[in-house]
Amino acid sequence: MNGRKEKMASLAENVYWDELQAGDWRIYIACTERGLCYVGTPNDSFETLSAWVQAKMPQAKLERREEKVAGLKNGLAAYLRGEAADWRCPLDLRGTDFQRSVWNALMAVRPGETVSYSDIAGQLGRAEAVRAVASAIGANPALVAVPCHRIIGKNGALTGYRGGLPMKERLLRLEREGVAASGAAALAAGDRVAPAR
Repeated sequence: MNGRKEKMASLAENVYWDELQAGDWRIYIACTERGLCYVGTPNDSFETLSAWVQAKMPQAKLERREEKVAGLKNGLAAYLRGEAADWRCPLDLRGTDFQRSVWNALMAVRPGETVSYSDIAGQLGRAEAVRAVASAIGANPALVAVPCHRIIGKNGALTGYRGGLPMKERLLRLEREGVAASGAAALAAGDRVAPAR
């Protein structure tokens, strides 16, 4: 959606929200009729969600509606419990065209794998735009669903993450364990697994 269409769409739009308690994390999650638009940083305030909606969809009405968010919440909860190596859902992301292109590139990174900011910039054909890519990743409104936790420094080190490095480590560990478990389950069930190339 371009900026003008985005503004027009937000005029009569509702943003539905609820909170998810996942262990020691309280996470605000929000969606529109089109899909998930926001997953907050664990234990952040409701005011952060409210300010984001005001900035991105100023005419939208923010309304707590558990039934509108329930499916998204259940999917995120299953992912955070390690019952799924990935979490995919309909999205309604608000950002510039460049930001959305970066977020789309992030969603192509498979669960349990990591790539660098430079890799993403290169995939977009903008190898010189590493800082712009990092900025777009930092503006990601939907943590976990847009897996910015899978992005690392060029030297292989974990780097900044809006949710904090402990969250980033936890999400990567969950994914790696989930991927390994699903591979082991496939082997135990007798499924053929193609050899690595």
